[in-house]
Amino acid sequence: MHLTKDEFLNLAQKNLTLIGMSGLGKTTLSEILAEAGWFHYSADYRIGTKYLEEPILDNLRTKIRTIPFVEKLLDSKTIAVQNNITIDNLQPLSTFIGQTGNPEQGGLSLPEFKMRQNLYRDGEIAAMHDVPAFIERANQKGHDHFVNDSTGSLCELGDRAVLETLAKHSVIIYIEATDKDEEELIKRALAYPKPLYFPAEFLDQSITEYMSEKELEYIALIDPDDFSRWVFPKLFRNRIPKYKAIADEFGYSISADDARTIKTAQDFIDLIAKAIDSANNIQGGLQHASS
Repeated sequence: MHLTKDEFLNLAQKNLTLIGMSGLGKTTLSEILAEAGWFHYSADYRIGTKYLEEPILDNLRTKIRTIPFVEKLLDSKTIAVQNNITIDNLQPLSTFIGQTGNPEQGGLSLPEFKMRQNLYRDGEIAAMHDVPAFIERANQKGHDHFVNDSTGSLCELGDRAVLETLAKHSVIIYIEATDKDEEELIKRALAYPKPLYFPAEFLDQSITEYMSEKELEYIALIDPDDFSRWVFPKLFRNRIPKYKAIADEFGYSISADDARTIKTAQDFIDLIAKAIDSANNIQGGLQHASS
């Protein structure tokens, strides 16, 4: 949705989609807006509670059935397994996605890992196509404004229809990482490796390179955390131009530094208006120069 600054400011219902790498403040900004009465739509929460709920529960049941005492309680229906995922605690979803590698270190076989990756991708695509319906639902519940808190992997979906849907129904705002952010996020990933989503071709290429570099013969010899540490900087730098391309075609960019200064919903609205005005001025200058 491309607008002028005044058109954006005058929208009676403002619908935003926040995009960018995980850790740059999408959820923090969404929570600031939610405190001001906006409807906060969390993509990962929707994926985990709607599209991957049964696989997540099946995975949890399988894991705890390895404990004989607990298995008996499950079979007798004395206890039940629940998916207690929340916007602030997405651990069940992260645990389900998992990591590939040595099973003794919690790693999944490559076919199982790829299957879960595909399930997550399908869930994310579906969750993004749900945005228009949730905008309408939010309006019916009395929320004047809506924010779509997207995942860090939105740029990896390879589904143009998703981007067109989001652009038609919301203003897409890209939170752009600074060089300092890149350094900090990579440092954090090295210290606390976690499950990640990879596009299929990138995953295959990365595993091949990693195994060659580490002189490993089998997938089962991969240290899951070590692979995550090794691959994250490559994944990060692979995603940046993809996000920039989305912002250039469908939305607007703000710096993560500016995003961190936001304290209120009005602060954010003002920052977006400034970004829209700046983008339109640049575009106008380019058109004038070309003529």
